[in-house]
Amino acid sequence: MPDFPAATPRARVRVPLRFHDGYSVDADLVTFHGLADGQEHVALVLGEPGPRPLVRLHSECLTGDLFGSARCDCGPQLREAVESIAARGGVLLYLRQEGRGIGLYNKLDAYALQDQGLDTYEANTALGLPEDARDYTAAAQMLRALSVTDLDLLSNNPDKADQLRALGITVHDRVPTGVFATAHNVRYLRAKVLQTQHTLPLAKLGVS
Repeated sequence: MPDFPAATPRARVRVPLRFHDGYSVDADLVTFHGLADGQEHVALVLGEPGPRPLVRLHSECLTGDLFGSARCDCGPQLREAVESIAARGGVLLYLRQEGRGIGLYNKLDAYALQDQGLDTYEANTALGLPEDARDYTAAAQMLRALSVTDLDLLSNNPDKADQLRALGITVHDRVPTGVFATAHNVRYLRAKVLQTQHTLPLAKLGVS
């Protein structure tokens, strides 16, 4: 068993969610004491989670989740995840990890470098930052606090599954999300496939 402190639920509140396309669902939002990174992450418990719930680790993306930026696929992934998890029963962890953990201002600085021709990972490196700074210890703490230790993971990112397994969470299947490609994000999605082995269909992204 990995050695990290336990977190405990802090509060649980029912919130009706309403999306711009008319989809609606009620979720229990859970906050926590004792998270390792000290951030205000939140869990959305959707539907009726069974012994092997569907779980997504969704990193906060202000530009995509809130403003509908077409430079990434985060907003559509979040919308898809809420409906998929609610239908099956499970948990969405909304993690305060803007820009793969580098923060909002640095992410926007990286966007400027991408406009000059760098891909999303090269831009982070050019700023002296990690390609991906995310650590999922707090996510594992949150899942344990919710008594979720066996799950299917809704993600294209193999690192999320690998980190959770290393933290003692049993990940059975990794369920891919949809492909939400636009003219503005296709280079970003291709870089995720080529650099970090995200499971996205290569042909749809023009990757040979």
